[in-house]
Amino acid sequence: MKTLVIGTGGREHALALALSRDPSVTEVHAAPGNPGIGAFATLHEVDLMDGAAVAALATTVGADLVVVGPEAPLVAGVADAVRSAGTPVFGPSRAAAQLEGSKAFSKEVMAAAGVPTAGSRTCRTAEEVAAALDEFGAPYVVKDDALAAGKGVVVTRDRAEAEAHAAACGTVVIEEFLDGPEVSLFAVCDGTTAYPLQPAQDFKRIFDGGRGPNTGGMGSYSPLAWAPADLAATVMEQVVQPTLDEMVRRGAPFVGCLYVGLALTATGPRVIEFNCRFGDPDIQPVLAVLESPLGELLAAAAGGRLAEVEAPRFRDAASVTVVLASAGYPESSSKGDVITGVGAANGVNDVDVIHAGTALVDDQLVTAGGRVLAVRAVGYDVADARARAYAAADLITFEGLQRRSDIAAEPLGVVEGASLTED
Repeated sequence: MKTLVIGTGGREHALALALSRDPSVTEVHAAPGNPGIGAFATLHEVDLMDGAAVAALATTVGADLVVVGPEAPLVAGVADAVRSAGTPVFGPSRAAAQLEGSKAFSKEVMAAAGVPTAGSRTCRTAEEVAAALDEFGAPYVVKDDALAAGKGVVVTRDRAEAEAHAAACGTVVIEEFLDGPEVSLFAVCDGTTAYPLQPAQDFKRIFDGGRGPNTGGMGSYSPLAWAPADLAATVMEQVVQPTLDEMVRRGAPFVGCLYVGLALTATGPRVIEFNCRFGDPDIQPVLAVLESPLGELLAAAAGGRLAEVEAPRFRDAASVTVVLASAGYPESSSKGDVITGVGAANGVNDVDVIHAGTALVDDQLVTAGGRVLAVRAVGYDVADARARAYAAADLITFEGLQRRSDIAAEPLGVVEGASLTED
């Protein structure tokens, strides 16, 4: 099976790497890819927002499966163009991707499907915003209705900050704050059937202890020994299957990864938000301990025959990912800083260095902004994986490097607050 992964970041590197380790996958291609993916896959230039160009590339390389990684091309309908050209694709249609593309639409679907979630109001005027903030009270949760590259959510006790964010966004969804540990659950879906992957947890704030601005994610780990043993089964029954059924009813079956961002509240799991693709970095440790073949799973979902393959199996192990970000992130982003030590870190047993914001300039690996690299390790348990990840991360340097020192630290069930999920 020849696979083509569309995207440039850490998620795409982790997916391509997992596909390359599947015995049924004979070739891995990526577009545009990044220097890390280029070490084991063939890279191609393409405008990932141009559906016709992506479809043509898939035909040219003879891809048996296309995996569209980022949300923006999915919301733009790139998967539709690839399907129309006759190539199987793992990724939802433009219509189905509105589960992430519009927070208001997502809330409508959840309400129709009876999915447990935060109370919310969709607001378009300052008066509506003020009324909703009054209704739910602090902490205020204000979400841009549209895609915002992980910067669309503000959770604050400062009323003025909440109102300013709403004014800058236009249409917003204002929600009640969900109190409880935050968990990521990924469901692989073929439109009617779904399989859960192992839950994970990520850390959104830039600084230790959950301080500083929200980011796309500074680290993650899996499994979650403190979470309820039946969490995945509960979420599949109460959230994923009702949502798939509702999307079928609306004429937009969801094929791809349905990301469920959850808060484990005192009254049970409640949905913070849906995404229409794998999250980054929280999918990275999950893929590290996936034992069953990823290519077969994604191809079955793309072909509408998920029930014909085995459910995902996971090793009795743990994985931790530590993100290394550029200077200034998340408000700004330094580029062009020389990176050293990646080869040494990659040489450590049970460690993978995942590229996200890197580039090659005159044969030197340099930062290309944002979250630059992720160091992912596998260990006997979370503590062992964490020690391995940080030991390998210590080998990598670049000017202005930022990382948290408390990823997956005890207590594992305590995070910096829910309602923050957005990759």
